[in-house]
Amino acid sequence: MHYLSNTILRPAVAALALVTVAVVAVHAEDAKPAANAPADPALANSLNPNDKEKDEKLLARDAAVKVDDGKYLDSMGHPTFRVTNEGKKVDWYLYSGYRRYHAECHVCHGPDAMGSTYAPALKDSLKRLSYEEFIGILAGGKRDTEAGQEKVMPAFGDNKNVMCYADDLYVYLKARAAGAWGRARPGEKEEKPEAVKTTEKECLGG
Repeated sequence: MHYLSNTILRPAVAALALVTVAVVAVHAEDAKPAANAPADPALANSLNPNDKEKDEKLLARDAAVKVDDGKYLDSMGHPTFRVTNEGKKVDWYLYSGYRRYHAECHVCHGPDAMGSTYAPALKDSLKRLSYEEFIGILAGGKRDTEAGQEKVMPAFGDNKNVMCYADDLYVYLKARAAGAWGRARPGEKEEKPEAVKTTEKECLGG
C-alpha cells in the first residue's frame, strides 16, 4: 500500500494501548500474539480442520473456466482456484496464497482466515468482496469504527512481499470463502508456472 507506516509496535505496547485507550487503532503488525501462537487458540483448536463449509453458489460462480499461463480464471476473468484429485490437489496460486497468508496476514486475521479479536474472518469477507475491492483494500488500507473502537487495516501498496502475491492471496481466500479448501495446509500442488517465476522475479526486483 502506498501509505504503509514503517512503525511496528511491540506486543506489550499494543496490549497496554488496548487497555488504556478508548479508541484503538489496530494495525496488522500491532498486538501480535506470542511467536508461533494462533491469534485465537480457542477458535483454532475447536474447529474441524477438514470442515470446508461449502457454499455451492460461490463454488459455481468462482469455477475456473479458463487457464492462462498456469493462472485459472473465472467467468469474469478474475483469478480463481482449481482443486482436483478428489479435493487433494490445488493449483499453484492457492498453495502460494496459503503460504503468503500465514506469513503476512494471520497474526491479525487469524489462522486459516478464521478471524480474531483484532480483525475479521477473511473467509467471510471474500464472500462479498469483488476482486477489485480486495486489491484496493490490500493496496490502500481500510478504516472501520465498531463498538466504539477504530480498527485500521494498514495499506500494503509498498510491501512487495504482499503486493507481488496479491492474486495468490485472493485465490486462497476465495477458496476458503467458497469452501473449496478447508483449514489445512495444501499438500499436493501443481507445478509453479514459468510465467509466475518470471513475474515474481520482475516484481521483487531480483
